[in-house]
Amino acid sequence: MSDSINDAAALNAEIARLNRRLLRATTARHEAEAIAERGLRDLFQRQQEIALLETIATAANQATSVEDAMCHALAAVCKFAYWPLGHLLLSDDGVGRTLHSTTIWHDESNGQYDALRALTESIAFGNGTGLPGRVVDSGAPAWVNVGSHDADAYPRLPEAKRAGLRSLFAFPVMIGTDVMAVLEFFSMKHQTPDEALLRLMAQIGIQLGRVIERNRTKTKLMHDAHHDPLTQLGNRKLFLDRLQQAQRRAKRVPGYKFSVLFVDLDRFKSVNDGLGHQAGDQLIIATANRLSSALRQIDLVTRGDEDDGGDDIVARMGGDEFIILLDNISCEQVPVRVAERLMSVMAEAFVLDEQQVIVTASIGIVQSASGYEDVKNILRDADIAMYQAKQQGRARWVMFDTAMQQKALRRLQLESELRLAQERGELWLAYQPIVSPRDGLICGFEALLRWDHPIYGAVGPAEFIPVAEEIGLISAMGSWILRHACRQLRTWQHDSGRSMTMSVNLSAMQLSHHGLVALVEQTLNETGIIAGTLRLELTESAITAAPEHALGILLQLKQLGVKLSLDDFGTGYSSLSQLRRLPIDTLKIDRSFVSQMDLHDDKRQIAEVVMMLAHILGMDVVAEGAETVAEVKLLGEMGADFVQGYYYFKPMRADAAEAAWRGQSAMRT
Repeated sequence: MSDSINDAAALNAEIARLNRRLLRATTARHEAEAIAERGLRDLFQRQQEIALLETIATAANQATSVEDAMCHALAAVCKFAYWPLGHLLLSDDGVGRTLHSTTIWHDESNGQYDALRALTESIAFGNGTGLPGRVVDSGAPAWVNVGSHDADAYPRLPEAKRAGLRSLFAFPVMIGTDVMAVLEFFSMKHQTPDEALLRLMAQIGIQLGRVIERNRTKTKLMHDAHHDPLTQLGNRKLFLDRLQQAQRRAKRVPGYKFSVLFVDLDRFKSVNDGLGHQAGDQLIIATANRLSSALRQIDLVTRGDEDDGGDDIVARMGGDEFIILLDNISCEQVPVRVAERLMSVMAEAFVLDEQQVIVTASIGIVQSASGYEDVKNILRDADIAMYQAKQQGRARWVMFDTAMQQKALRRLQLESELRLAQERGELWLAYQPIVSPRDGLICGFEALLRWDHPIYGAVGPAEFIPVAEEIGLISAMGSWILRHACRQLRTWQHDSGRSMTMSVNLSAMQLSHHGLVALVEQTLNETGIIAGTLRLELTESAITAAPEHALGILLQLKQLGVKLSLDDFGTGYSSLSQLRRLPIDTLKIDRSFVSQMDLHDDKRQIAEVVMMLAHILGMDVVAEGAETVAEVKLLGEMGADFVQGYYYFKPMRADAAEAAWRGQSAMRT
């Protein structure tokens, strides 16, 4: 009996043990299954997250714009999180301080959220306003549940509640520490985003930030490829593109006209060399601003009466050259009025490095009515017309005509030949005597550069000197003239025993060159002439281009003992007020006032006033261009100290000039 009891107890104990083992095994299996299920869920979730990131990355790489990439991202996130509504807000200022609400939404309803969307698009988010403002301030994801916050802080919550929504979630799109955009989403359930979701959205924000950054880089590259880096105006490439559009439109639209203005600064090189490249850059920037502002002021004039008609553009071609397209002009007189306005604006003084500088502009004009096939020919002809404006005296406009092409071709040929003229011995100096009107005796000479071309013959200085200035030869030529003229003067002074003078012209470019004073000093030392017998002649325009710089150079030249003459006096402007400050010894009255002065009272009166002014200031007066007895007689009566002109002598070669003064010396003896 006891054995049976013991056996039953043992059996029960074994059963209990087996049950415990079974329970442990079942529990362990359930735990393993739960772990596996969680792992599978986590793996699936991770796979879903990776798929979301890949989807957004692929769409972003294929998107043609930032907005396109954002649309794909909104749709993908809404699908991933089962959110029915998503929205994009973009930074207004590029650094995320304010956001503007775009019209880009992902909306799966049929108008259910229209009122909420309209309200959202009417709000400027920033400074903590609403959920987007909170994201801007923190630079981190944020969410809010309907009913949990004050409507004053979150103005859209009441409307979201009426639309059946319960939560708002938003995260930033970042570049560095700047918020470039905010993506916000709306849920029909209360949400408390977990860390995994926050990390995922942060990754998406970084990925979309790279899209914006790439787009920025692309935009900048495109901008840089089409704009001048100094002025930020369009460049030649952009201008040609716009010009081609205008030309196509002219062929397509009856009555459509456009015009091109080629603007070039007068004597820019003098400012750039005299005041330095920094001042030159300042001048270019200031010019760009003036041209752009002036063009905006005359938009109504240039565009006629059409409300939608005009796309005027100012571009910088390089250096000191600007080009303007007047689009959809109403009549052919428009570009002329524009050119005159631009010249007026440009004539006002510039302030560069605290110095006032006068720089005018020359303008060439081409009309679309000329029937061009190649837009590059339009630029070519506008350039030709601009050059003609410079040839005619600068600070003016010229309308292109076909006759100018032949002149331009000759200029190109002269430019090429002029580079070789000096070494070929084609350049030589003519000397025109300067005479005392009291006794007709030669007191000195003016050295004048001449060019005998083997094909063209004698090329006038009025034609080749501007070419030399533009291609950068004038400084080298000026040095050659100075040395040869001073050597000739030394010979004549030695042979005659007289202290006759030699006048040598200086260009504006020479005056702006830092080595001018050293060149003059070296020439005086090499030739041994008396410093006071060398007269350096400068024009008003050369001085007024950069008056403070010019004054400093003139004072240094005076210290060397040379005399200074102001040439063509009265033909320019603005130097009269500074005349007293300049260390000038001689005023030269321009031939335009001397010619036929006996027949024109106004010319005679101007000459009298100039002589009176010069003598009051202790200056001598040289009258240029005297050709008749009457003119010489009047000049003598007015008190001219010296006269220069065909009445006495034409410019001549050195041997003829020597014969002239020797002949006078023989007569006196």
